Amino acid sequence: MATKFAMPLSKVRGALLALLLAGFCSTTFAGDFVLKDLQGKTHRLSDYKGKWVLVNFWATWCPPCLHEIPELVSLQNAHKDIQVFGLAMDSGTAKVVAAFAKKQGITYPVVMSDRKVQSQIGEIEGLPTSFLYNPQGEQVSYKTGEVTREAIESYMKSK
Repeated sequence: MATKFAMPLSKVRGALLALLLAGFCSTTFAGDFVLKDLQGKTHRLSDYKGKWVLVNFWATWCPPCLHEIPELVSLQNAHKDIQVFGLAMDSGTAKVVAAFAKKQGITYPVVMSDRKVQSQIGEIEGLPTSFLYNPQGEQVSYKTGEVTREAIESYMKSK
C-alpha cells in the first residue's frame, strides 16, 4: 500500500520557488560591463556597487517578456537597493523600442542589445533571460524564462 504524502500549500510554494530559482545558484564575478541606455547615459556595473542589479534580456515581440515587464517595473519602483536594466533584443530602431517602453510604463533604463552587449553579460538561450548580481558585483543567478517580483525578492532575502 502506498504511503500518502501531504505537504502544506506554503511549503509547496516554497519548494516550487526553490526549483524556479535553481538556476540562481552559482556565483561568478562579472566583469565591469558597460551599457548605454536609450537616453545616451552610460551605466557600468561598478556604478551600482552596494545595490542588487538585475539585467533582463527581452523583446517587444516576446509574449512572456511582455508579461514580466509589470513585475520588473514593480520591483524597480519598490526597492532603492536594486537596479533593473532592460536589454531589448529587437531588430527595430531605438525609437520604436523607446516608444514601446514608454507605452509599457518601463521606469528602468532600456538598452538596445546586440551580440557585443550580450557578450559582456552572458549567454542567453531564449527570451526572457535575467541575470542577477549581488551588491558586491558578483553574478549570483540567472534564469531563462519569466521572473516575478516575488521570486527575486525571496532570493535577495535568502542571501
